[in-house]
Amino acid sequence: MGPTASGKTDVALRLADEWPVDLVSVDSALVYRGMDIGTAKPDSETLRRYPHRLIDMRDPEEPYSAGDFVRDARRHIRAILDTGRLPLLVGGTMLYFRSLIDGIAELPQADPALRARIDEEAAQKGWPGLHAELTGIDPDAARRINPHDSQRIQRALEVFRGSGRTLTEWHRVSGNSLDDVSFVKIALIPDPRTVLHERIALRLERMLEEGFVSEVRSLRERQGLTAEHASMRAVGYRQFWAHLEGGCDYDTALHKALAATRQLAKRQLTWLRSENDLFRINPLEVDAYAAISGHLRGLDAIKTAIATRGL
Repeated sequence: MGPTASGKTDVALRLADEWPVDLVSVDSALVYRGMDIGTAKPDSETLRRYPHRLIDMRDPEEPYSAGDFVRDARRHIRAILDTGRLPLLVGGTMLYFRSLIDGIAELPQADPALRARIDEEAAQKGWPGLHAELTGIDPDAARRINPHDSQRIQRALEVFRGSGRTLTEWHRVSGNSLDDVSFVKIALIPDPRTVLHERIALRLERMLEEGFVSEVRSLRERQGLTAEHASMRAVGYRQFWAHLEGGCDYDTALHKALAATRQLAKRQLTWLRSENDLFRINPLEVDAYAAISGHLRGLDAIKTAIATRGL
């Protein structure tokens, strides 16, 4: 695990060269086809040499939830273990990690018609107005959701209206079908944070040089894809979509994208601080690959897994 721009992919590739692992992406944006530059998706040659599961699974018009991820990840973890190898989960979507490890309720499937009606209400009342409605229905969920977080407000109301059961009630019956699997949790946490911010700025600059704005322009040309789709709410895409629609100039979009990415990193670090049994590494002070390899070699669970598989 780790915040954006912390070097997770590079370390994972080095581990894949030396350890009997198959890579599983834990990233809510990498699941989408056509979102390559702005997600820092590994290039085609890297993916050929180091196949990643759960990349390029959906078109950006399609929804993909934490529940979808848990179902897919469980299936791939089982498949990898059945081959005698070990799954290495890599990414920065902390909600996905927690949902997989701690369990998640099997929520109702998305209902496009119901979502459309909620969107119409939001256009009239505003998302804070719908958040106020959610407070009366499911105060626990409302406390966890920002009044302007349209995606999560919409989903919470959709679940309640479609099932008659609140999101909190669904989560209370969560379960985990990987009870026999042990997870080893490792995080790259760069410190000082100013260096992480510098990395974020450099990576955004590199994305723009590689044609990120053109990528967003191509996505805007897709029939049926709008700024309200979950895929286009990803950091960077949202800001440059607004720029291409005339909502702001290029420099403003750049500033907003940089600020949003830094906020994402801050949220990721906050999640990591709340994790238990986490092996923390500062990649600015030590060789992350060497530290992780040394840690794994000292774990009885890893020794047993490798010995029983003859690896």
